[in-house]
Amino acid sequence: MKVLVSDKLAPEGLAVFKKEKGIQVDVKTGLSHDELKKIIRDYDGLIVRSSTKVTKDIIAAGKKLKIIGRAGVGLDNIDVEAASRGGIVVMNAPGGNTISTAEHTLSMILALSRNIPLACLSLREGRWDRKKFMGVELYGKILGVIGLGRIGIEVARRAMSFGMKVLAFDPYLSLDKVKTLNVEAVDLKKLLKQSDYISIHTPLTDETKHLISDKEMSLMKKGVRLVNCARGGIIDEEALFKNLKSGRIAGCALDVYEKEPPLHSPLLKLDNVVATPHLGASTEEAQVHVAIDMAKQISDGLMGRGMCNAVNAPCLRPEVAELLKPYVALAERLGSLQSQLVSGQISRVKIEYRGDIGGYETAPITVACIKGLLTPFMGDTVNYVNACVLAKDRGIAVEETKTERIENFANLIAVKVATSKEELDVWGTIFAREDARIVKIDKYYVEAHPKGYMLIIRNRDLPGIVGHIGTLLGQNRINIAEMTFGREKPGGAAITVLNVDSSVPAGVLEKIKKAKNIFDAKLIKL
Repeated sequence: MKVLVSDKLAPEGLAVFKKEKGIQVDVKTGLSHDELKKIIRDYDGLIVRSSTKVTKDIIAAGKKLKIIGRAGVGLDNIDVEAASRGGIVVMNAPGGNTISTAEHTLSMILALSRNIPLACLSLREGRWDRKKFMGVELYGKILGVIGLGRIGIEVARRAMSFGMKVLAFDPYLSLDKVKTLNVEAVDLKKLLKQSDYISIHTPLTDETKHLISDKEMSLMKKGVRLVNCARGGIIDEEALFKNLKSGRIAGCALDVYEKEPPLHSPLLKLDNVVATPHLGASTEEAQVHVAIDMAKQISDGLMGRGMCNAVNAPCLRPEVAELLKPYVALAERLGSLQSQLVSGQISRVKIEYRGDIGGYETAPITVACIKGLLTPFMGDTVNYVNACVLAKDRGIAVEETKTERIENFANLIAVKVATSKEELDVWGTIFAREDARIVKIDKYYVEAHPKGYMLIIRNRDLPGIVGHIGTLLGQNRINIAEMTFGREKPGGAAITVLNVDSSVPAGVLEKIKKAKNIFDAKLIKL
């Protein structure tokens, strides 16, 4: 077996491979795209950090590739979809830089609060401007943490040691888990309104892109300080610049940017901006941890000892793989659909298997459902290996039941999600061995394909509503691929499910929501 390391990896990680007699490692950093494409055909494994771009054509050229490992968390530089289609496992190492990033976040908060970068520069230039650099204390202030995963929790703990009160927004964190952390769980709106400092710790996904934009900044307390050591793109930098200039935001500390390097960003010209060049994981200890973690994972995977932190490979036994694969895919989409439909803090997930499927090993299907549930907000940090662990960490109870009793469908997966605000049922089944369908949402029976963009509308069952929706979509060149309806009784509450060929802009979605006899509308992406 041959492994290529194309980005700098700590020597401690390379030392792991020396103990493996069946693995040869080549370190070739600084390769161009064409150079990598030319040599990748000789390798079974590839380890990268952030510099190497593992594109679709690189993956296609890797005829022997079995595993791609990212020595870090984010997978922005790897075409995971192309790897999946090629049967290549993609791994990351999400735990190695937790402490490093948490400490860097606190460093940024302190530097921002006490004007340390500007004060240092002033003194180096021969000035003694003590009054100019008056700072503020952290003690007694409110820190809002958006995303309470591993790093968010460590930031919260350290902030509380400074005497700060911590508010947390994380839709996947149960209220019981919050109590053990001594933080207050709130919705995003309340966090924005009450926080003196706001620190972001979520991945960049379709759900979190520009999560903090002009609308959210308008809700913030005047004089708030904003920190982002997570991913560029979560904060709308154009809106941030405007609000920094106006004084609504007193200052911000950024380690990540929408475009890196941000050498021409106007943010770098503002005195109330503390900026570092993506240093969150840049400690000697973090580099060693992720290198060792990734080397062990690649070695175990190639030598057949099992997969760890595989982001695209469910753990199926060969003898049941072909039978369960359609149900694994269906369950992941059911989880994702639930996550995008419900509101409130998720506390419990009940997955019920009915019919013949109940007689098989369903653990991989359950894992896929939980992965789907967590992915819209957690992105690349959740995978088939850690999904249930992350759910447990957040206090989400997962219950699995089976019955071989057949009712309306030969096989059925029923997923019930309970939150602090509601309970929602979504059912799915497989027709003709591979045709996935959603057959029930809430109390309404439907028949919808769980794929692509889905527009799910709650409305009153009256003539003309579907026509009005179709007209709005048509005017905006959005094509309806399929539609299905469900209702309790004629003229009563109903649900309309549309599969559309493209995304629905926010403005169009708002027009649909405001239409007469429409109660709500949500755009789902599966």
